[in-house]
Amino acid sequence: MGIPLRQQMKVGAYVLKQHMLGRKRYPLVLMLEPLFKCNLACAGCGKIDYPDPILNKRLSVEECLQAVDETGVPVVAIAGGEPLLHKEMPQIVEGILARGKVVILCTNALLLEKRIEQYKPHPNFTWDIHLDGDKDQHDWAVSQKGVYDRAVAALKDAKARGFRVAINATLFNNAEPERMARFFDDVTAMGIDAIMVSPGYAYERAPSQQHFLNRRKTKELFRGIFARGKGKGWKMGNSPLFLDFLAGNQTYHCTPWGNPTRNIFGWQRPCYLLGEGYAKSFKELMETTDWDKYGVGNYEKCADCMVHSGFEASAVIDSIKHPLKAMARQVRGPKTEGEMAPEIDLSGQRPADFVFSRHVEQTMAEIAHEPKQKPVRGAKHGGTPAVAAE
Repeated sequence: MGIPLRQQMKVGAYVLKQHMLGRKRYPLVLMLEPLFKCNLACAGCGKIDYPDPILNKRLSVEECLQAVDETGVPVVAIAGGEPLLHKEMPQIVEGILARGKVVILCTNALLLEKRIEQYKPHPNFTWDIHLDGDKDQHDWAVSQKGVYDRAVAALKDAKARGFRVAINATLFNNAEPERMARFFDDVTAMGIDAIMVSPGYAYERAPSQQHFLNRRKTKELFRGIFARGKGKGWKMGNSPLFLDFLAGNQTYHCTPWGNPTRNIFGWQRPCYLLGEGYAKSFKELMETTDWDKYGVGNYEKCADCMVHSGFEASAVIDSIKHPLKAMARQVRGPKTEGEMAPEIDLSGQRPADFVFSRHVEQTMAEIAHEPKQKPVRGAKHGGTPAVAAE
């Protein structure tokens, strides 16, 4: 298993404490997005299709650390955009680690070799490098040739420097079990510490919508992959019951509050994947969001979702409640044959409400009324201060 024992114990103790306190809803992982700007333009990404004034905004170090303190989570996943474009990212990571949290820094690795000197290996710190398959598959997924080779070179460099390194693979509907299994063999041979997987989610802002998996195809795909991985020693970075869920053996409802998202707009409702309004504080997010409106069976947009940010928390909570079941799956791996678990009924779900543009318009209006900053000295002609300072 690719989850360190230290992290398992930290998360397990945290979950037990929440149950002892009688809390029904609580976060597990903070999804921290300090910026949306990226140095790639992936066709399946819904995070970069914003006007330049929004792409040039950043959360400050203080705002990031305040978000960590508000949630009290044991784990912080830093995403984006591309986090390494944030000039204060080393201070953000340092501040979170100083609070005793586990930090997973997600990156496409294009800037990693250039910036890695700014970071130090730490038992609670993991580089999470996006690799969505072998060379051709990954370069297709990120819409740019040559990215796989640069990411692998950075991965090997980080391992040589003593860092803990994971890969994060998002699978789309052209993924093939045999090919993905060979890819997992390849990265295992590179010595990576964990393989984290998730099916792609159809972001409503994503330029390409035709490459996302539905739930049945997701389950069949992962069954095919896991069947080919038995006995190969893959270090999976997801919880055993989440992997079993991907293979169609668990019926889980989404736990959107388990992975709350803080980004430049505020606290995103209801989750990392859907932008349907924002709260000004974590407390407001938890207390004023109508959670029952969302999730598979409740909302059309959620119908095909099996993504880790919605269901990993459900699996972790189930593991605490049923440790023997979780232990069996950890030892034996996901079940890859036989009847699948019952699917959630979709007949009562409400229709999709496309509201994502409202907060964009509101933020653009706010930016228009902000005091103009003086350009940074030495900035490139035409560049904004935020871009020039990177």
